[in-house]
Amino acid sequence: MRQRNLQSAFVLIGFLALSLIVALSGIRFQPGEWYEGLSKPSWTPPDSVFGPAWTMLYVLMATSAWLAWKSAGTGRAKGALSVYLFQLLLNASWSLVFFGWHRMGLGFVNIVVLWFAIAATAGLFWRHNQVATILLVPYWLWVGFAGVLNFTIWRLNA
Repeated sequence: MRQRNLQSAFVLIGFLALSLIVALSGIRFQPGEWYEGLSKPSWTPPDSVFGPAWTMLYVLMATSAWLAWKSAGTGRAKGALSVYLFQLLLNASWSLVFFGWHRMGLGFVNIVVLWFAIAATAGLFWRHNQVATILLVPYWLWVGFAGVLNFTIWRLNA
């Protein structure tokens, strides 16, 4: 029992570390002057909202993955965790595409695929742990909002 609890703690730390790596990839590509010069809708959140929001979401995402793993084990949750990793890669790449390459249209495509990948992850996690799916709902909603914002900024600056 003690060994299982220790393993579980290490896996949770691993998921949190993975989320931190994805978060750091986003920090590398900051909005900067280019973004400041873009036309944005009046409902764009202030920059100060994004850091705390993403911090909370990354913790929820890691906890969600851990719950799915804990309920099903690596073998049974392999497919779900693979889709989870895929959506993390999409998440990490969005900042590069949008802020790094200044490709708003491609950023929108990225975020739409990410939104569907989150939905797929949630559906696959549901089979193993319903709470894991519920924890992904704020992330899915936030990415949906970010997608609408990305699209609007793209169209305003086309």
